[in-house]
Amino acid sequence: MVRRRLRDGLTEPRLRGAQVELLRLATHAPGMRVSDAAKELGLAGNSVSTLVNQLVGLGLLRREVDPADRRAALLYVTEEAVERIAAWRARRTALMEHLVAALPATDRASLAAALPALRGVAEGLRTLPGEDGR
Repeated sequence: MVRRRLRDGLTEPRLRGAQVELLRLATHAPGMRVSDAAKELGLAGNSVSTLVNQLVGLGLLRREVDPADRRAALLYVTEEAVERIAAWRARRTALMEHLVAALPATDRASLAAALPALRGVAEGLRTLPGEDGR
């Protein structure tokens, strides 16, 4: 629902979830190899290569040859991507602040108390037991 609300009024082309995930990953790990991005996202290498091509075409991602291995590509977000992600975050933050502010104080307190547990659940999704550390 948050994504739907935030899409209203967008002027630039809408990005798919996997594209956004790749941009977030490249933002947090500039210079990441395509193969490492595929592992982190749990996607096939050719799927990530397709996403990279799409995002390069949109001017949101830059691909550079890895000087250590000329066969590999390193990924960097463009300034346009940084600005677009920042604008999206600002809109999302404003929406959530508006919605939470409208809640009764007891509900706001309940949400605040639940945040540590929710963070733990989110981290648990990244590191499920028995997986290879992803």
